[in-house]
Amino acid sequence: MDATNPVDPVTRGGELLRVEGLQVAYGATTVLHGVDVSVRRGHRVAVVGASGSGKSTTAAAVLGLLQGAGRVTGGRVVVAGDDVTAALRERDENRLRRLRGRQVGLVPQDPMSNLNPSARVGRQVAETLAMHGLARGSAARDRAVELLEEAGIPDAGRRARQYPHEFSGGMRQRVLIAMALAAEPELLIADEPTSALDVTVQRQILDHLDRLTAARGASLLLVTHDLALAADRCDDVVVMSEGRVVETGPAARVLREPAAEYSRALVAAAPATAGRTAPRALPEPPAADVLVVQDLVKEYRVRGQRERLRAVDGVSFTVPAGTTTAVVGESGSGKTTTARLVLGLEAPTSGRIDVDGGRRDVQPVFQDPFGSLDPTKTLERLIDEPLRIARVGDARSRRARVGELLDQVSLSRATAQRRPVELSGGQRQRVAIARALALNPKVVVLDEATSALDVLVQQQVLGLLERLQDELGLTYLFITHDLAVARHLAHRVLVMRSGRVVEQGMIGDVFDHPREEYTAQLLSAIPGRAAA
Repeated sequence: MDATNPVDPVTRGGELLRVEGLQVAYGATTVLHGVDVSVRRGHRVAVVGASGSGKSTTAAAVLGLLQGAGRVTGGRVVVAGDDVTAALRERDENRLRRLRGRQVGLVPQDPMSNLNPSARVGRQVAETLAMHGLARGSAARDRAVELLEEAGIPDAGRRARQYPHEFSGGMRQRVLIAMALAAEPELLIADEPTSALDVTVQRQILDHLDRLTAARGASLLLVTHDLALAADRCDDVVVMSEGRVVETGPAARVLREPAAEYSRALVAAAPATAGRTAPRALPEPPAADVLVVQDLVKEYRVRGQRERLRAVDGVSFTVPAGTTTAVVGESGSGKTTTARLVLGLEAPTSGRIDVDGGRRDVQPVFQDPFGSLDPTKTLERLIDEPLRIARVGDARSRRARVGELLDQVSLSRATAQRRPVELSGGQRQRVAIARALALNPKVVVLDEATSALDVLVQQQVLGLLERLQDELGLTYLFITHDLAVARHLAHRVLVMRSGRVVEQGMIGDVFDHPREEYTAQLLSAIPGRAAA
């Protein structure tokens, strides 16, 4: 600790981190308005809120990692009794370097954006040790292997010589945890560390994070949009909205009896905690099957291996018209490959896929609308592209059809000349849905179509999908790792593991009375069940 920064009185009650009246601006726009957050030693605190609430900005400000023109304009940040506010405002890199890693560790959200794809994993962990003067050369390499092993990576000595692309999403997140804990910080900030992971991998990562922080006596500041997850994993919750703290309190109390209207909206929007009192009823009278899949197999050649990888192994199911069938399972279960085969984006090795009406009657909505929509085109050109490709109508009729589609997905017709970058994530996904509906398909395949959205926007999109299904008689094949969302939207469910269907049936029957141990394990990993 610097002699010029004496112990601050606010930390004498055991506080490790005190954020007091924090204000942050980007240019002339203030985005944080007097934020207060407190983390006591050995405690776990969650900062929750929808996208744009300011939770990640708060975490970044603590570490002096604000992007672009972001700057701290007011308030103070005290870490372990040391007022670092001046260093944050002045961007004192020497002081901030001591803060980052040694006092506060960071586990960021996207491992592929935060790991060097051209450097071996072990080297990247060793560089973290060298940066903080903790070890160099062979000592750093040996300690890097130990840290990877502690983070739960099997055969760490061999895996340390591999590159990030050779790891699964969960394993890459473990590498970031190893790097964050390398300097044994007193506080760990985890910014949406599991939002892209399936529920079982999410539970494994968070269980391991709990064990590691407890073993080191470290505190945890968890940034998440998932209030149910926060209640499961943390002692206290700070709820943020539009750059302000709207509620603070014990996690279980905030989940069960939220005081602020915004907190109540978050709880109501979370499928894991709100959900349905009963599964969705099937349409009456029973409808004919619009999609029939029989003994579907997909194999891939793997470089360096004689045997082929069987990603989909004898999958069979039917989807009645006007219903939703969810396909759930862990990463690598084969659910997305099954979706790609149904869409005709890949050819099956064997088996049959029969669609009532043909391939044009099956349209996709993917996980990342920003990645699947051409950023250089207007919404009108994006939505009418399927019509132009299929040579449906003329320019005037297509323009009218785009207007109808924007109406259907509850977007203003005035947005037709805007581009994807000008829209929010939820609005972009509405554009992707409108585009999928352009040719009046019978079946829409939604591949993780809501997993990148915060709970409030997710609730809106799920409500839109239900309304469109009721109004247009659409049939959905809904691929997801989020079992709570599957229960909310689907009538039927397929549970996949290692390319096979291990269980299928009406979603209420499967989720309430699972026959297979694997299904029960998936269900037990849904966050919020313990706290609700």
